[in-house]
Amino acid sequence: MLQLAPSREESSFADWWRWASKCTSKERRKGTNSLIILGAWSIWKYSNACVFEGTSPGISELIISFKDENHLWCLAGAKGLSALGLGNAQIES
Repeated sequence: MLQLAPSREESSFADWWRWASKCTSKERRKGTNSLIILGAWSIWKYSNACVFEGTSPGISELIISFKDENHLWCLAGAKGLSALGLGNAQIES
């Protein structure tokens, strides 16, 4: 998955997402797309918490939130995301 990380040269999030999706095997594509959506959603929610609730910005809090959301999405039936095998212990804090 690391080889799919966006670089500074990417022109837009949408272009990078299209490229990452095309570079992913068909079996893992659903999970990869779910992971990208989950990442964007986590950043959006955390940004809103910082702006509207006065939460202090910090990467460790964002990662904890991401791990929690990942777990909930998998419990809710995100089969493609579950198939990636990204348990909470595998996501670096």
